[in-house]
Amino acid sequence: MRIDSHQHFWKRELGYYNWLTEDMGAIYRDFSPEDLRPHLKKSGIDKTVLIQAAPDIAETDYMLSLANNTDFIAGVVGWVNMQGADAPYQLARLSKSPYFKGVRPMIQDIVDDNWMLDPALEPAFLTLIRLGLCFDALVKPRHLQQLLKLVKRYPLLKIVIDHAAKPNIEGSEFEQWAQDIQALSEQPNVYCKLSGLVTEAGYNPNFDILVPYMRHLLNTFGASRLMWGSDWPVLNLATDYTEWVSLTEAFLANSNEMEQAQIWSKTAIQFYHL
Repeated sequence: MRIDSHQHFWKRELGYYNWLTEDMGAIYRDFSPEDLRPHLKKSGIDKTVLIQAAPDIAETDYMLSLANNTDFIAGVVGWVNMQGADAPYQLARLSKSPYFKGVRPMIQDIVDDNWMLDPALEPAFLTLIRLGLCFDALVKPRHLQQLLKLVKRYPLLKIVIDHAAKPNIEGSEFEQWAQDIQALSEQPNVYCKLSGLVTEAGYNPNFDILVPYMRHLLNTFGASRLMWGSDWPVLNLATDYTEWVSLTEAFLANSNEMEQAQIWSKTAIQFYHL
């Protein structure tokens, strides 16, 4: 079995996607389950986790409606205003859907790098823990030391780092990122997605420049806390679905069957309770 732990859909007419502009070329269009289905079939992907792409709770309700009507969506990670007084209520409401698995605030786009440490977020974090929901950390390397503080503050919160925190692969900024990832991996409640790396390496990158980053993730988190994701359709800015699957297969060729199964599906199943 294979699970794509990170993919998106969007419908521009809904008006949620302010970041999506014409200069984004290949992804400036609508993407639906039927656009993804042939890629899943070709690559042998059985299920997916649908991830929010807009800071709007209405998009989360839209994604849950897609999950109700799409056979391959196994879970949804949505968005709530975590600073809002109604955050615990909204989380409880959304969690009535068996597809709702957690939230992802768009931390990379928030001006204040310390936002995640705001005490006003505590009721939301405690509600996530109480309901057994997960936290997707959409962060960049500049956020990793704050994330470590957050992880230690809430040791019962299950956290996954999206896209390995988007290291600047194109600029070869490895060392500090690697140190911070190492520190986070030492916390047992932190997981990581093997996703999004190609997009950080420029268009159609050479596989060789990705390998040190991929290897570091495997060495630090191990297969048991690493999960594969495509980041489709954002992936289309750098390569295509089949190529990223092939690159991952090549990287994992030296791992045993148990480790491969863990990264391709079991970590996502265990983390998100799929």
